Amino acid sequence: MELDGKKVVVLAEDNYEDLELWYPYYRLREAGATVTIVGTGSAEVYQSKHGYPARADATADEVRGAAIDAVIIPGGFAPDRLRRYPAVLTLVREAVEGGKAVAAICHAGWVLVSAGVLRGRTATSVAAIKDDMANAGAQWVDREVVRDGNLITSRTPADLPAFCRTIIAALTE
Repeated sequence: MELDGKKVVVLAEDNYEDLELWYPYYRLREAGATVTIVGTGSAEVYQSKHGYPARADATADEVRGAAIDAVIIPGGFAPDRLRRYPAVLTLVREAVEGGKAVAAICHAGWVLVSAGVLRGRTATSVAAIKDDMANAGAQWVDREVVRDGNLITSRTPADLPAFCRTIIAALTE
């Protein structure tokens, strides 16, 4: 399989957008990656916006950016919680600085803002946080997916096919 041997983490916190966590989770597993759900440590199980549970396999303070190949940050309102945890921001920053694929969709741009990794980058997000992204130094564009080096961003669940294709492409280079 195309992603055999690749290690991917998907971040989780309460109020995550169901499709934005589970679609990449299963798509990357299907491609052969080992996919781990990583939470903040505030709970063992996180509830989606629609009440679907995601059980964490690890917490952000247990994962190092150097030990993984990619971080996926789903949207919903979970990013507003994720960004409050220093271990989450450290993991995202380590991954970006280490050249690992970091993929954020919808409101997940808030985590990139708080991690301080957007200055000089081109990115997209849900339009509601466009100003936050721009104020953090990103050149914000309205496209289904934007890849700027190892940073991959998308807008909404409708963009998930392009988002996942781009993540897989980044992991197979």
